[in-house]
Amino acid sequence: MTVDAFDPAREIVTLTPAAMAHFKREIEKKGDVSAVRLSIRESGCTGYKYVVDLVAEATGNDLHVPLDNGVELLIDAGSLSVVKGVNIDYVLEGVNRELRFNNPNVKDMCGCGESFSVN
Repeated sequence: MTVDAFDPAREIVTLTPAAMAHFKREIEKKGDVSAVRLSIRESGCTGYKYVVDLVAEATGNDLHVPLDNGVELLIDAGSLSVVKGVNIDYVLEGVNRELRFNNPNVKDMCGCGESFSVN
């Protein structure tokens, strides 16, 4: 399913300009992929973990969200209830770079930041 440019579903997951630029660079570097796929899986002591994959094509019922920089974001349909409202940022702190997920649904995070639970 593709999301129209004016569809409010585009707001399911948002990305900062830094995150969009990061994904565009990674896709161009890899060469054999065309999209970023966001999903979750059960993990850690708290419940869930974000999974970000660079992929060549969508699977199953992925939601297709075209980003302003030409990158396509795919969101796993089974993960929608957990990732709805998430904002993805790419931050640089000292020499470390990481994706940061700001999720209004998160109720608890484990001590190491690896996993989370939702409301």
